[in-house]
Amino acid sequence: MIHLRLEKAADHRAVEELTREAFWINTDCRPYIDEHYLVHKLRDSSAFIPELDYVAEVNRRLVGNIMYSRSKIVSPEGVEHEVLSFGPLSVLPEFQGRGIGKALMRESFERARGLGFGAIVIFGHPDYHPRLGFRRASDFGITAADGTTFPAIMALELVPGSLDGITGRLYFDAVYEDLPEDEVMAFDARFPSKKPRSKVPIDLLLERLKGEAKESVKGLKLTYLGDFHRIAVEQVANLRGIDAEALATIRSTLQEHGRLWGNA
Repeated sequence: MIHLRLEKAADHRAVEELTREAFWINTDCRPYIDEHYLVHKLRDSSAFIPELDYVAEVNRRLVGNIMYSRSKIVSPEGVEHEVLSFGPLSVLPEFQGRGIGKALMRESFERARGLGFGAIVIFGHPDYHPRLGFRRASDFGITAADGTTFPAIMALELVPGSLDGITGRLYFDAVYEDLPEDEVMAFDARFPSKKPRSKVPIDLLLERLKGEAKESVKGLKLTYLGDFHRIAVEQVANLRGIDAEALATIRSTLQEHGRLWGNA
């Protein structure tokens, strides 16, 4: 049974710990993680929305968290439109795949709608977030701050039509950008020492693929198996030589090394 409630001050350390655990898997493709420090700093940001800071409990244990902030879309004419963004969205590894992330989102979406917010725009995963109603932000004429667009930029209208006529560039609060490595590492030193996950070379997967499928995955120019977390299933499925067998091989290889791919 999943119990959802708003975060309390007494939860702060536990939420930072679970966020660290949730994102530690990425140390197999990144030198360090900073999401737990982001959680710590976000609470002091003027963009932070505590009314949408939910935690999930299972048997009274904190297992998940979602945090929201105000972002803005700036039109070509310089007009600013406020939207919501969320992140980090954290679920302890042993509880992932049980619908906890979806429960946190659905509950907070309803609360956000009740608070008068019209839309959410995020950098998310193209395989996962469309299941919750997200569409490519480019469908609405919304791009990243640098003017580029890609499948991970997604938008959801909490109120139908709330993004009608709103186009421009998405800007997150500065707290998401101001995470110097020295500060992150000093903050991480407050937690129990933890070794980074072993980096598994992409060659391990390539050895299991054949023909065009192997060459197509080579063309993605990934270094480590963990790099697959940023590649959508649809993107890979559309490559030459990628059939059901190749997709199953990729998915099983990732699962073997502790990574879900295209699953929630």
